[in-house]
Amino acid sequence: MTKEDLLSLIENKRSELILIGSKYGLSSPLALERSQELDMLLNQYDRYSVPEELVNS
Repeated sequence: MTKEDLLSLIENKRSELILIGSKYGLSSPLALERSQELDMLLNQYDRYSVPEELVNS
């Protein structure tokens, strides 16, 4: 997966979270699930920013 693919997924997940949060509240189980999914995508994206030497040490 490319960095651009991840950015697109992140934006889509963020939009989903905003819609769900406004409809059901940010503490709803569905919003919490989407928030965790967004966190995972953001963590994956962050790995692209870390130099390879630090990842393997």
